[in-house]
Amino acid sequence: MFFVLCWVREIVLYLSEFIKMLHIMRLPFYKGYVFIPLLCFFLSQACSEKKGICITGNDYPIIISADADSVTQKSALALAEYIFRISGERPEIITGSMNTNTPAIFIGRGEHTASFTDEVTFNGLGSDGFLIKTLDQDLLIAGNTPEGTRNAVYGFLEDYLGCRMYTPDAMYVPEMESIELPSIDDRQVPVFTFRELNYQWPMTSREYRQWHKLDKKSDPEAAWGHLWVHTFDDLVPAEKYFEQHPEYFTEIDGDRIPGGQLCLSNPEVLEVLTANLQKVMDSLPEKTFWSVSQNDNYLVCQCEECKKLDELYGGPSGTLIHFVNNVARRFPDKVISTLAYQYTRSAPENIVPDENVNIMLCSIECDRSKPISEEKGDQTFLKDLQDWGKLTDNIMIWDYVVQFRNLLSPFPNFHVLQPNLVLFADNNAFMMFQQGCGNNVGEFSDLRTYIIARLLWDPDRDVQEIIRDFTDGYYGKAAPYIRDYIQKMHTALLRSGKTLYIYGYPYDAIDGYLSPLLIREYTGLFDKAEEAVLNDPVLMQRVKTARLPLEYAILEISMRNVDEELSFFLETEEGWKPNPEMKERLEKFTNQAKLSGVTRYEEGGKYPDEYHKAMLHYVENSMKNPLGLGKPVTLLTEHSEIYPVGGAKALTDGLIGTLDFHFNWLGFHGEDMEAIIDLGEKQRISLVRASFLQEVKSWIFLPQEVSLYVSPDNQTWEFLQSLNNRAPEKQDDIFTEEFSFQTGQADARYIRIIARSMKQCPSWHIGAGGKSWIFCDEVIVE
Repeated sequence: MFFVLCWVREIVLYLSEFIKMLHIMRLPFYKGYVFIPLLCFFLSQACSEKKGICITGNDYPIIISADADSVTQKSALALAEYIFRISGERPEIITGSMNTNTPAIFIGRGEHTASFTDEVTFNGLGSDGFLIKTLDQDLLIAGNTPEGTRNAVYGFLEDYLGCRMYTPDAMYVPEMESIELPSIDDRQVPVFTFRELNYQWPMTSREYRQWHKLDKKSDPEAAWGHLWVHTFDDLVPAEKYFEQHPEYFTEIDGDRIPGGQLCLSNPEVLEVLTANLQKVMDSLPEKTFWSVSQNDNYLVCQCEECKKLDELYGGPSGTLIHFVNNVARRFPDKVISTLAYQYTRSAPENIVPDENVNIMLCSIECDRSKPISEEKGDQTFLKDLQDWGKLTDNIMIWDYVVQFRNLLSPFPNFHVLQPNLVLFADNNAFMMFQQGCGNNVGEFSDLRTYIIARLLWDPDRDVQEIIRDFTDGYYGKAAPYIRDYIQKMHTALLRSGKTLYIYGYPYDAIDGYLSPLLIREYTGLFDKAEEAVLNDPVLMQRVKTARLPLEYAILEISMRNVDEELSFFLETEEGWKPNPEMKERLEKFTNQAKLSGVTRYEEGGKYPDEYHKAMLHYVENSMKNPLGLGKPVTLLTEHSEIYPVGGAKALTDGLIGTLDFHFNWLGFHGEDMEAIIDLGEKQRISLVRASFLQEVKSWIFLPQEVSLYVSPDNQTWEFLQSLNNRAPEKQDDIFTEEFSFQTGQADARYIRIIARSMKQCPSWHIGAGGKSWIFCDEVIVE
């Protein structure tokens, strides 16, 4: 039966080609004098195909070489196991050549396949490619290497036996009385030579990685040393060298600082770094790839010698390549990888990376609403990619495929995954590191990994067919609703014309793919999806996990009091009250996140329990500003719109800021804050409270001093009190401090608050000399 279906499929394929031919020739179907001869020709081609083979476990042994390595042996065992699961019969595994004419499955390359030399060539397969070929009644499944053979076995299970591994704990294995195959002559060579997806789940499963032909740099057999990126501080640590040798490190405005980069023009830095690198290499002599790359900041050295190299080579990237080339020449049998990232992203001039220098080019700044190929201008990632591609073919792309700041946030980027990978390959980038959610469960982690894994092997695959394949197999009867949700969100993004960046927030899409109207539609689709799998607890859990990003977006957007449905508060005759339905939603979301294995909601933290606690604090303390709620605010110093929160009104809108500085914190960049609140009429004031945030790693410091003034007329001002900051400026966790003024019983209409900023990051800070921030939250007047 299976063979008949395969034959029918061949006829359908030929008919499809036949119709395409008619279209190309612009010949209508009713022209019988053309139609009939062409149809006969195509059908004759289909019917003349060679007969296939019928595999039964007892009659079709698996043959491996007498000296087969462990990878090939395990691959043969895996094939035998899956054939048993499919047909109920387990083929025998035979080592060495057979002396009978019994047909067999030949696994791997060796003396046992010597008789196929005239019919098979392994040339051009590389280390990962493979062949699957029927030879009369025999079947050859083999690669040039053991890893290639393993790829061939898993490729055969997927492409010809219909097996699927959606996740490590979600597989599909069909059941057949016998395995009937058409004639096969399949040769597959991946476009990308290195294929890694940075997902803890499902990538922690070794079998999953092997099944999907993916690499992992931390695998024992991988070629990468344990130094990965941002390694300057590993190889020349400031903690060890700065006190005695400040000249090894970044110079900014005439001062050497420990938290920046290295001084790459200093010859002693080259000697120290290569000596330390040699020690690390000696501990892992079998590893080939080693990273010598910039730290994760923009503080490039500005000393005179480094400036000269920058000018000679067209910028800091050229100075870096000059340095890394010199490192690579000390280790000609290794590959030295370095970053093209942020200030080194553009390709250099007047210098070319040595052959054993790998360029790791990062797409961190790109807009994911459209393919990179559609970028325009001279400062784009597209131009940088093309320029690097002209200099070298030793390029790895570090591409970001998730909403990186909010890992659980909806991120409709499926439509750009394929065109971007094709573009990378077209520009000599044949190594891929796809940055996912790391050790966290994020939006569609399972599906996104499945899509990308297939595209990394073959970028020309049909993405919509991959999505249909996965959703049908993974979500069952809920699949149509999940696909509808995905399609609606992607369509809404494209129609909105909005950008899609990896450092965004759900509220950014409030007038696009996360509008209140669409959120209601998405909610309806997930309600139907859950109803469709109501009696299947496994599928229900998968649907609820898929729903988490939508619920997260609803919670985040509702913090802004968008409308009656999307708000944590209800306006009543007695004032603003917490919305019980939203609090219940928060409880369900937190519980489901834990059940689904979500460990954090953003790159730097925001753990489920921590998020839950912060949200409850927000609900319990917001909309409580007895005299100041909604009162107009005038700013006498300029606030920053880099993080827009609605301007001055954020200081009296009743919504308190969380520990996330992007939400409801009014920012002042390198400026003091001076604000006047108009209470509308003269009032008796007993207490004024203003909260400020400190997050040193983001260049946010508490104000050094906050002063309070009051006035009856906005003309004459009475100074009441100044409060100094008592928290250490080096305290590096995220926290808030409330500056609370006891005013006695002051009578005033206007309140004036002046917060004095340090304006520049101190010399010890990674941003030394750069503008610092102060962020103010609700100013409460009682």
